[in-house]
Amino acid sequence: MSDNYRLGVDIGGTFTDLVMVNDNNGRLFDEKVLTTPDDPSLGVIEGVKKILEKSNIQASELKHIIHGTTLVANAIIERRGSKVALITSQGFRDIQEIGTESRYDTYDLFMKIPAPLVTRQWRFEVPERIGPDGQVITKLDESSVVNLARAIASSDIDAVAVSLMHSYQNPVHEKQIREILQRELPDIIVCISSDVMAEIGEYERTSTTICNAYVLPTFTRYLARLTRSLHDLGVGKDLYLMLSDGGTVHESTAAIYPIRLVQSGPAGGVQASTAVNKVITNNDNQGNILCFDMGGTTAKACLVENGKPMHANEFEVARIFRGKKGSGIPLKIPVIEMIEIGAGGGSIAHLDNLGLIQVGPESASADPGPACYGMGGLNATVTDADLILGYLDANNFLGGDMQLDVEASKTAVKNTIADPLELSVVDAAWAIHETVNESMAQAAAIHALEKAKRITDFSMIPIGGAGPVHACNIALKLNLSTLICPPGAGVASALGFLVSPTSFTTLQGGVVSLSQLNFKTLKKQILEMEEQGRNLITEAMESKDDVYVEILASMRYIGQGYNVEVEIPKSVLSSQNISEIQQLFEVVYLTQFGRIESHMAIEIVSWRVVTSGPTPTIDLAKARVGVQSDNYKKGERQVYFGCKNDFISTPIYERSKLEIGQKFEGSAIFEERESTIVVPPRSNSYVDKALNIIINLPIEDEAELT
Repeated sequence: MSDNYRLGVDIGGTFTDLVMVNDNNGRLFDEKVLTTPDDPSLGVIEGVKKILEKSNIQASELKHIIHGTTLVANAIIERRGSKVALITSQGFRDIQEIGTESRYDTYDLFMKIPAPLVTRQWRFEVPERIGPDGQVITKLDESSVVNLARAIASSDIDAVAVSLMHSYQNPVHEKQIREILQRELPDIIVCISSDVMAEIGEYERTSTTICNAYVLPTFTRYLARLTRSLHDLGVGKDLYLMLSDGGTVHESTAAIYPIRLVQSGPAGGVQASTAVNKVITNNDNQGNILCFDMGGTTAKACLVENGKPMHANEFEVARIFRGKKGSGIPLKIPVIEMIEIGAGGGSIAHLDNLGLIQVGPESASADPGPACYGMGGLNATVTDADLILGYLDANNFLGGDMQLDVEASKTAVKNTIADPLELSVVDAAWAIHETVNESMAQAAAIHALEKAKRITDFSMIPIGGAGPVHACNIALKLNLSTLICPPGAGVASALGFLVSPTSFTTLQGGVVSLSQLNFKTLKKQILEMEEQGRNLITEAMESKDDVYVEILASMRYIGQGYNVEVEIPKSVLSSQNISEIQQLFEVVYLTQFGRIESHMAIEIVSWRVVTSGPTPTIDLAKARVGVQSDNYKKGERQVYFGCKNDFISTPIYERSKLEIGQKFEGSAIFEERESTIVVPPRSNSYVDKALNIIINLPIEDEAELT
């Protein structure tokens, strides 16, 4: 039997989503099951079984399974990783507590910072020193490493992170330490910073290496369980995983760098939104979109400009305070740049010390879940509020597979929010809904402003199970006029895995003035990085020759602490044209900051080489075929929009039965198995050629707003 199907699987905080495509005809199949937090692989296997059974497909017909997971991020956030030791240069034992000495809250005398993942007892120093130019100043004392290995042998340490000063310039000492540890401790996992993150910045480099070592044993055990279960199910092909920068890799590569999966699910959502955008625009002149992804635990936003998501080379995980940069653990990894802008459907609403409503960061998760799930949850969540306001159908959640308990939601909101504030249950639910939407709108607007973009130049694509429920309200607050709501928005991240290329980013730090750039040395370095990338991705590719290479330089004016990333064509490097590199830098810098500093010298901080295979394509205009029934209207429901403090009788439509070209005026609810779209009064909507629902909102003109 031929292998015609590819399957994307995304584990979220509340649900595990699956999307499968038939490569012969482009047909898509969706499935959604509850996540199993104690062992996420169980939820994956349950979902795979269900989607295969419903589609009458054999496991042997699966050509690829591409997987994204919150396991890595959750292990760090919940401190459920392995016990790790750190070996560093003499004098730098406490770098994880010293950090950069920056303060995310200048005036908080009792400011909290994340506790180090490695306690001081298991942080070791070794005599050695590499200079910033890569020259050996002090040779490594190998006997001290042997002694450390013996001390670690008598402990319950699972992994060792090695991060030495300036190892990005010369990794010789780190490699020596790894060889000694592997000889003395053959069963221990060793991660060296020159492999994980070969860049300047000892604090961030050490932090990233520790996090990689911290999650690696847990992740490899999870991979082993999952692949074994898939093989038992009859899947004969290898597993592939989604990286945080929007590329996919073979499981063997992911097992070396699990920290690069920390944002895999949200990255898939952005890739799906980008694919949707291509369908509705001219591929040569793609519009700008704001990808709004709201799931069960968090909500994120990403700006996609001219068809390309914004990328970054740093990320924070396990923030003590949501939205406060510097309150988390820094990671130096390639990521699609997203900002966490708010809570998710399962986030818990509570009152702070001033009696104000706050939502999150605590989540009801999948177990016990929101109160309406009927699994023992007693706290009011965003989903409970949405149910009370009439946005969700208690009898049609997950297509009727899951019944919601409205009375349980009302009781939870009454006990925790309404009674303490002397509000009605409906007013309390609306307050929760508005609190979430207002905070997300503000965060998205500020994020666009920081990137020198006008948020009103973007159209919104809402995804995630809760995204389409909240999207119109948020768009109105942002003064956005258009929303593009794709089918299957609740499983968009899993779809994104299927339209993402095999890709890997290699990086190499080393600060050098642009005027002193040695092109001969650089050419050798770039070729080595390209070869490393090719070796890591071709295992996951059918065609070994069809590889695209992108070269990027992280650049700044000398004396600055922040960099901009500049794409450098190979032709420019071949011509050894320094002035052309300067011009490329100035174009990017001018776009970002509105000016250039012509009197200041420029330096290159690091290089990145992105090797990628061809991007898989799915014809989304033909992938989902509507039932096209006259019976698409399911009835009406009382829905609360905050208009004159009263419920409005609102038509409910079965999305799967809509036809291309249908138009709708006023408020509406469009229901599908994976999510629900809530359209406010005075709007108009229509179904486009790819069965996207395009919503035009009643935006006031600027004169009225002022």
